[in-house]
Amino acid sequence: MNEKYFQTLKSAETEDWLDYHFIRPFSYLWACGFARLDIHPNTVTILSMIIGALSAVFFAHGSFFYEGTTGIVMNIIAIILLMIADVLDCADGQLARMTGKKSRLGRILDGLAGYAWFLPIYLVLVYRFYVHHEIEFGWLGISDTEQNAIIATVVVFVLGLISGIIGLAGQQRLADYYIQVHLFFLKGEKGSELDTSERQREIYRQMTKETSFLERLFQKSYIDYTLKQEQATPQFQRLMRLLRQKFGSTENIPAEVREQVHSHSLPLMKWNGLLTFNFRESWLFLFCLLDVPAMNFVWEIIGMGLLCWYVNHRHETFCRQIADQLEQA
Repeated sequence: MNEKYFQTLKSAETEDWLDYHFIRPFSYLWACGFARLDIHPNTVTILSMIIGALSAVFFAHGSFFYEGTTGIVMNIIAIILLMIADVLDCADGQLARMTGKKSRLGRILDGLAGYAWFLPIYLVLVYRFYVHHEIEFGWLGISDTEQNAIIATVVVFVLGLISGIIGLAGQQRLADYYIQVHLFFLKGEKGSELDTSERQREIYRQMTKETSFLERLFQKSYIDYTLKQEQATPQFQRLMRLLRQKFGSTENIPAEVREQVHSHSLPLMKWNGLLTFNFRESWLFLFCLLDVPAMNFVWEIIGMGLLCWYVNHRHETFCRQIADQLEQA
């Protein structure tokens, strides 16, 4: 790929292997096409949301065990649609960096894209379990009665709720934050999109009556998004407060301090990347093709939950250590 391609990436350090070698080059070609047609990045994001949500229609079908060849074809179509949505979600950011059409609304929409995909998908997986649950009932030795099906579906719905709110939403929110933190210490404030809830509240307060209801709603949701990121990272917030107090502005942070944080953050990026789309959704695809989609909720809560805890714990540990050094200096 040429230099123009690399300029559309946030950083090679924050891309996982599949994104860097396959998804990003492909999405770059799409971004070039959108640029020639003068299509705005936000339009691409919305298209990604629609296609990703549409995949839920096909995920509603059982795979080969329940619906034979038709079922597996439907699930493959669902997988292809969700992968197209992912490519478009990558292309919108590359298009914005390519054309300079970055916006606060674009940043908010990009953060909401995953939720637009997975809310309908997760609801459909609960419905799919209600219709097709013979495999799981066989494992657990449960009689396949209507009453048992309803009770089990309620349990799966609760698991889906936990998986969606604490699992998918919380884990991807934290992963996105750590990417921006890494970029901040690698490239500085202009090279990252590291936001604070305080800054977002100020933007919201400055909105006038002429500001559209939709934009105000998005901004309100983004305040909550950034606040939850901060609540999950108390030691990093402490470190940032100390850096501002000691050096007056984030622009004045010495290069050796930036390098110290960067050197600790870099090894975590490969683990952090597993919390984003590719690794996570490979499990969704596998469970759906094997006709046990409810297992995706269990994996999100336990497997991905442990991975998220590990990344958060490691990041908070080195932030605490550096903050302690600053206080003692």
